[in-house]
Amino acid sequence: MPLRVMVLNGPNLNLLGVREPHIYGTTTLAEIEAACRELAGALGAALAFHQTNHEGELIDLVHRARRDADAIVINPAGLSFTSIALRDAVQAFAGPIVEVHISNIHARDEMHRHSIISAVARAVVCGAGPYGYILALQAAAQALGVRPGNFPRASG
Repeated sequence: MPLRVMVLNGPNLNLLGVREPHIYGTTTLAEIEAACRELAGALGAALAFHQTNHEGELIDLVHRARRDADAIVINPAGLSFTSIALRDAVQAFAGPIVEVHISNIHARDEMHRHSIISAVARAVVCGAGPYGYILALQAAAQALGVRPGNFPRASG
């Protein structure tokens, strides 16, 4: 059975490419999805890619991942800093969870500096721009022992 990864995107990420390009760049979410699908193909993985502006819907997607995915890559966006309910849902997922942020949240203003989701994630990728999604997918696959033959094996 191929690796199944669910990539989840929170509020306002549908505006990537036009919203605050000085922070998030000009790459669109559709372009990020295409790059993720390309890597998933190289990994032989099945990829589900979702974006929602609604906290409850994002939580429902995390719950669905409990039966439909082996790993989650999540950019909770603004919910990273406020949603205990999302944190609890993510914590209940048994597989690896990799949190991704396009910007370096640690270099941002105080309100955007501390993700409460990070405490329940296996790994966090931030500040790598849209490429962070590729790194997060690689980390999720590596955590499950899946990698293309030409990818180096990391220990740990």
